[in-house]
Amino acid sequence: MSVPAITHLRHVDLAVPDFATQLDFYTHTWGLSAEHTENGLAFLAAEGSPENYIVRLRQAGDKRIDLIAFGAASVADVDVLAARLAADGVTLVSEPGIIDTPGGGYGFRFFDNEGRTVEISADVAIRTHRAVEAGESIPVRLSHVVINSPQPEQTRAFYERHLGFRLSDTLMHPRMGEMMWFLRINQWHHSMAIARGPHPSLHHASFEMRDIDSYMRGTGRLLRAGVEKIWGPGRHMAGNNTFSYFLDPHGNTVEYTTELELIDEDTWHPHLYDFSQPEVSDQWGTANQMNEFVAQRSFNDVDKGLFVAPPV
Repeated sequence: MSVPAITHLRHVDLAVPDFATQLDFYTHTWGLSAEHTENGLAFLAAEGSPENYIVRLRQAGDKRIDLIAFGAASVADVDVLAARLAADGVTLVSEPGIIDTPGGGYGFRFFDNEGRTVEISADVAIRTHRAVEAGESIPVRLSHVVINSPQPEQTRAFYERHLGFRLSDTLMHPRMGEMMWFLRINQWHHSMAIARGPHPSLHHASFEMRDIDSYMRGTGRLLRAGVEKIWGPGRHMAGNNTFSYFLDPHGNTVEYTTELELIDEDTWHPHLYDFSQPEVSDQWGTANQMNEFVAQRSFNDVDKGLFVAPPV
């Protein structure tokens, strides 16, 4: 009997020492809306998304990923997933039950193979949202999350086995071997990717814009605001999406993107792309060169939250 697959990416939750500065960046600069803010905790929504929030910020002594959250199709699927994970020896952080966050719902949390906290939920209320208008340079939704892993083959196997992720494409280098795996849970080319890195950490979180014009306007708006750009603007080959990478105030890489590829499950075959070829990283040739400096910035700091569940 197959394990029910998760359906979509809900939100990424970050803990930071300087809560006020981080909140100001993600609202006034990045373009999210603070729907609920209380006692060093902020739930940030995208205007075009039905999710009650796509980023949660928490005041903490250490910078860390608090959790990555995914949706399941039903309450019954949540129960089955939790039981299967426990039976396979995966540590549950919380048993299935009512979730006390905006939108509510029913879910549970567990540690993945490297100690990140993951949340699975269903029956979450739909947020009242709107169509983002032409020219608005604000995110429509959370597109994908990329994590660094020193043991990426095992991490990929964990997410494929336990949560039903499928491989879309792989990046490789002639000298370094396979370096990044793009994984999907629905028609989007990837909701998660796993990058080979020196330690477990957040590689980047990506935010979908309405269209190319909104994406370029957003990129330009951040440049004018003096936000440090790491890489872009350009268009990747894997996923065929655009990219502009920036650093938030705590050194996390965040991306504006658009036009992420939709996959036909019946006809798709994963590609093995050689990213030493310039067009693989950037089809347009407009971005700054991918080099050691750019790569190191996306390694991020060692995650301080491994095998330590967030308090909320």
